Amino acid sequence: TAEQHLYDLATAGGYEGGFKPFKDTIIQAIGQAEVAHKREGKLAGVTTGFRDMDSLLGGLHRSDLLILAGRPAMGKTALATNVAFNAAYTHKQSQGAEGAVVGFFSLEMSSEQLAARILSEQSNISSNMMRKGELTDDEFSRLVMASQTLHQIPIFIDDTPALTVSALRTRARRLKRQQNLGLIVVDYLQLISGSAGSRNDGRVQEVSEITRGLKTLAKELDVPVLALSQLSRQVENREDKRPQLADLRESGSIEQDADLVMFIYRDEYYLEKAEPKQRADESGEKLAQRLQNWEERLARVKNTAEVIVAKQRHGPVGMVRMMFDGQYTRFGDLDQHHADSRYNGA
Repeated sequence: TAEQHLYDLATAGGYEGGFKPFKDTIIQAIGQAEVAHKREGKLAGVTTGFRDMDSLLGGLHRSDLLILAGRPAMGKTALATNVAFNAAYTHKQSQGAEGAVVGFFSLEMSSEQLAARILSEQSNISSNMMRKGELTDDEFSRLVMASQTLHQIPIFIDDTPALTVSALRTRARRLKRQQNLGLIVVDYLQLISGSAGSRNDGRVQEVSEITRGLKTLAKELDVPVLALSQLSRQVENREDKRPQLADLRESGSIEQDADLVMFIYRDEYYLEKAEPKQRADESGEKLAQRLQNWEERLARVKNTAEVIVAKQRHGPVGMVRMMFDGQYTRFGDLDQHHADSRYNGA
């Protein structure tokens, strides 16, 4: 297309394909190691804004396709907006030295809904209260102050529904050219449309084409692409409802194409639904004991989430426990001594 030709001219030599001399790739590898070394070995990639996640991942690495998957109500979009905001905020505060300009493709929520979520996260005011207009004068003032801070943050939102992979790539290229895009977020993968050919071949083939397209885009623009993904219902049928890589396998080639696969899981969500009820042959004493055990388990996982790293090409797998405040759809480091100063003492 004409758009593609213009982009090619603007970035001549940037992504031509073909062989590269080993000396050039060695120089690039040393360059990346130097960036990490200058940051005292902490981060080679874009910060997530969360200490323990950054420690396990080393940040979000350029040219990687990162999958964040989970069942509904686990907090996928909330974590993605938190990461997007943190990366963009860090970019602004460091004058471009760290963090990233963020392109957020929101295929499910409108840009206004997404902005309201971020406002809620950063102002300690529930988005539900904002929507209903149930705010005190003090809360409204806080909202205005938060919006003044936020409107300078380099996040660009595209809320076109049912976007095709090729249209998404065209828009991402443009943002890279105009704003030096450094991180792409896609919410969520299953809402992207494949080509007409792949649609005719079935959903698995279509999803495979989409993930390959996103991986190609990550390499071409040399930015991390964080794509959210749904998980099949079979998770709900297990005793332990923590997602596993096998839960992605019926969804085309997501697992193979991804450089990193993370699952988000909140035990609290399932436990709240499982309050013990008295059985026909159960004494009051037995029920009281079961209730006490249930309450103790619930107290242990209250306001927490697990981010399970099930695949990581560059490093170890593992799990990070995080704070999750559902009222403000906000995540944080579990150690409150390291609470973010922007979070109004949260």
